[in-house]
Amino acid sequence: MRLFEGTPFDRPPRCEVCEQLEADCTCPPPEPKRTPPQQQTLKITLEKRKKGKAVTVIRGLAADNDLNSLLKELKSVCGAGGSVQDQTLEIQGNHLDRLPQKLRKLGYQIQS
Repeated sequence: MRLFEGTPFDRPPRCEVCEQLEADCTCPPPEPKRTPPQQQTLKITLEKRKKGKAVTVIRGLAADNDLNSLLKELKSVCGAGGSVQDQTLEIQGNHLDRLPQKLRKLGYQIQS
C-alpha cells in the first residue's frame, strides 16, 4: 500500500528508466549483482552418507551466485548427479581430483 493511495495526491509508480507506468514498462529487468569468483574461497570435502555412499561437498559459495548453473557445469565435468543444499553443492561420488581443477579454471580460490 502506497502512502497516498486513494487520495488526490496518489501517483502510480513509474519506471526509473523509461518513465512509463510500471504496468506498461517494457524495460528488461536489471542484471542481479553477483560476487565474482575471485572473491570467493571454496572448501571441497568428501562426506560419507548412508550405505557407504560418497558425496563431494563444495562450501563457501556466496548466496547471490547462480548455483544451479554452476552445479550443472560441475555435474557435466564429473559425469554424476548432484543437488544444491543450503548454499552448498553436493555431487555424487568422489571427485576430489576433478573439481578443484575445474573451479580454479573458473576463477575460484580453493582452501586446502
